[in-house]
Amino acid sequence: MAKLIAKNPVARHDYEIIDTIEAGIVLTGTEIKSIRNGKVNLKDSYASIEKGEVYIHSMHISPYEQGNIFNKEPMRDRKLLLNKYEIRKLIGLIQQKGYTLVPISLYFQGSFVKVELGIGKGKKLYDKREDLKKKDQERYMKQHIN
Repeated sequence: MAKLIAKNPVARHDYEIIDTIEAGIVLTGTEIKSIRNGKVNLKDSYASIEKGEVYIHSMHISPYEQGNIFNKEPMRDRKLLLNKYEIRKLIGLIQQKGYTLVPISLYFQGSFVKVELGIGKGKKLYDKREDLKKKDQERYMKQHIN
């Protein structure tokens, strides 16, 4: 059973998610302790493939208070753990026009921290407006029918 740590609030709003994939993440001890305290932010983060390896960029993990010299930089790039087949699949999808890797959520799977990556295509402004309109209509229907 997975315990949710953080969600990316704008991922599904800004991108049309086509497929998702689960990846492990390489972290240090003080980063794990800070994540257990819930001090992580995925808002502006993204993932990229460099030299056959997948990295997550701009994920902010606050320094651990008792971490002193062992703390790492909060915004450093972190390597994601995927097998070669999954990386090749991602490379094939990303080379298509407009697709990108977006972290959707961060969660504990047992004692391991996992990242749910979404393969998505950026939405246009009118698509975002359509989604907001649908949400408003659904909310209206729930309130007035019940």
